[in-house]
Amino acid sequence: MGPSADNDPDFTNAFCGFLQRCVTNVDGAELLLALARNPGRFWHPRDLVAELAPLTNVSEADVQRHLDGFLQCGIVDRGTNQRVQYRAASSEEAHLATLARLYVERPVTLFRVIYALRDMKIKTLADAFKLRG
Repeated sequence: MGPSADNDPDFTNAFCGFLQRCVTNVDGAELLLALARNPGRFWHPRDLVAELAPLTNVSEADVQRHLDGFLQCGIVDRGTNQRVQYRAASSEEAHLATLARLYVERPVTLFRVIYALRDMKIKTLADAFKLRG
């Protein structure tokens, strides 16, 4: 499956699975970390765009796509008026702690793994639709 515990103990199969399911790109990682830094706060997508503005140029539509994915992963809860809040008791909390640590300690490796996993997912999907001759 690509990066795994065989190659690097930080990138276990479980953690890589979390990244593949829930963190599709670096903007998603930064968004999730911003939510987790403020676990009691309900955020509107436009507030998250402003929060990330110094780091990245992400649109409100991009933020909403990430939030929808986080909802499916059980990482955030939806409140009123499109607001979301980090779910502190998430079953993915250990993976989030690893994500936060690697974002600081090994960002280049983390970013490479995030994109490699995304590319693997895209290739698997494309392979599933290939016509067999």
